[in-house]
Amino acid sequence: MTTFALSERRSPGADLETAVQEADRLRAENAQLQQAISSHAAVDQAIGVLVALARISPDDGFCILREVSQHLNIKLSALATEIIRHARGAGLPPRLVGELHAALSHHAKAC
Repeated sequence: MTTFALSERRSPGADLETAVQEADRLRAENAQLQQAISSHAAVDQAIGVLVALARISPDDGFCILREVSQHLNIKLSALATEIIRHARGAGLPPRLVGELHAALSHHAKAC
């Protein structure tokens, strides 16, 4: 027969608090995963825009997005969102236009 010391027993309140903390942790993790999926989808769409407009491969499209993101010091997902908006008719900020043109011409010279 196993016996437990009083210090090893948990009160129902402690169990509830642990369950609430775990639920909060899972909610936060879920939100992070949903954001990651959304960001990934935006990046994939922006790559598609570059592939269609610049007639480049998807791998090259991703490299160009990454390069421009690093040069402008903005998140890849934010850059992707701007490119998607542009594909839907919105203008691009001038600094973004310049960086995209530079990255695309650098890409063309590398081929």
